[in-house]
Amino acid sequence: MPANISIDLRSLTPAPVTPFTESGEVDYDAIQRLGSWLGSIEGVTGLVVLGHAGEGTFLTQDEQEDVIRAFVRSVNDRIPIIAGITGEGTEVAALEAKRAVAAGAKAGLLYPSLGWLRFGYQYGAPQDHYKVVYETSGLPLILFQYPDIISRQYKGDNGVRNMRRWDVEIPIIRKQRPDLQILTCQDEYLLHTSFDVDGFLVGYGNIAPEALIELIKAGKAQDYKRARAIHDQLLPVTKSVYHRGSHMEGTVVLKHALVARGILSHATVRSPLMPLQDGVAENIHAAVKAAELPVVTAKGFSVKSSKVNGSDGTNGTNGTH
Repeated sequence: MPANISIDLRSLTPAPVTPFTESGEVDYDAIQRLGSWLGSIEGVTGLVVLGHAGEGTFLTQDEQEDVIRAFVRSVNDRIPIIAGITGEGTEVAALEAKRAVAAGAKAGLLYPSLGWLRFGYQYGAPQDHYKVVYETSGLPLILFQYPDIISRQYKGDNGVRNMRRWDVEIPIIRKQRPDLQILTCQDEYLLHTSFDVDGFLVGYGNIAPEALIELIKAGKAQDYKRARAIHDQLLPVTKSVYHRGSHMEGTVVLKHALVARGILSHATVRSPLMPLQDGVAENIHAAVKAAELPVVTAKGFSVKSSKVNGSDGTNGTNGTH
């Protein structure tokens, strides 16, 4: 993000989940709890809503706008709400960005066009996509980079998302574009990337914001010993959330971890996400406890839940809407 944009994301930018009621409706009371808790933590510089962790593409257009408004209210507009922009065509994405502005978003996280996943893209298409969305909406945009194992990642001057090339390309980008704010979204590799970035933009920020802010500080201070200690503390949670057979399960696990921390009362998701297998929720709660992440008890944030699994005694539900 260029220096002339007034949004400063040089710390932690969580990508919160979208809570649902057990019947599958958006749970705006739970958004208020989650957003107000995250927004109250010093070092949280913004929230990215409607991304992968936020099940943004599973919401209706009206719900997307209402979710943006709800998160804006939850933080009292003190920190920027950044909206995931996921529309397929450039004009569609540009209109989505305009609606996000109207709903109160201060910036957008622009995803590559879905068609590129299957077919790749023509030369210049990503630049045109980014330019038109920005010029149509006026919304400052974060360029989201997919791993280069798939064809939807941007090549060329934007660098690639590939840990084998990280140590080579990040210094080059730093030298060529010192005005850019570089944020890692490598939830699984935060220890390594913490020494080279301005901040984290991660779904992980939902569940362990306090520890991740300390990791960012250690990385900027080039304090490997401290950073490693935080990494090791969080490792049970990292493994529980991200070392899974399907990365899609990560959103479900994040919701279970938020139950463990006292923010949500159950882990309902929308199809095509599915509840987890029997016993997995207990493992997630054990991982949160092992990482010494406490239940949030500040007034207005805590939710009483006596069950380890979903509130109905299951491993969460798949809401019907």
